Amino acid sequence: MARYTEPSCKLCRREGVKLFLKGDRCLSDKCAISRRATVPGQHGANRSKVSEYGVQLREKQKAKRYYGVQERQFKNYYFAADKQEGIAGENLLSLLERRLDNVVYRMGMASSRKEARQLVTHGHFRLNGKKADIPSIIVRAGDVVSVYELSRKNEKIKALIEDMPNRLSPKWLEVDRTNAIAKVVALPTREDIDFPFEEQLIIELYSK
Repeated sequence: MARYTEPSCKLCRREGVKLFLKGDRCLSDKCAISRRATVPGQHGANRSKVSEYGVQLREKQKAKRYYGVQERQFKNYYFAADKQEGIAGENLLSLLERRLDNVVYRMGMASSRKEARQLVTHGHFRLNGKKADIPSIIVRAGDVVSVYELSRKNEKIKALIEDMPNRLSPKWLEVDRTNAIAKVVALPTREDIDFPFEEQLIIELYSK
């Protein structure tokens, strides 16, 4: 699968908003948005008027980069969300929130979604007691995500567990920080997603 290998901070600068791709660095004065808010590239400072299509595209790119998914994956999430009952935009965000890598990040076991994807891929987590090493798995209400017992001896995992009390988790997750276990008690709603997405723009883009 294609993978972005350029500096992550360029993505935040391109979208003009913090996407929290570098974990705790994004909360410090080292954040690229704080130091250099212009769009990357030679002509980044010379912004011209953006068309309606351009506005919709940027919103899609923002969501895609925030959750760290590729274009084909994102489009498939749109098709799945459009088939569900309810508002397609909210369904889309709910599906993205329910990715296993995002759940690991939301429960406080990673400082960024990129780190969460790596930890999941390396087999450090279990879903309902079974091995789960695919970051794109969509969790359901009642599912339980836990740290693999043997992984608890890993120094990196130990440090992350110790730091869990310092991280907030959404209300749709019931987190046992002592044992590093998270239970999905409800499906995430639009109110649970604190990032300022304008999801209707994404739906309009794909509906053309």
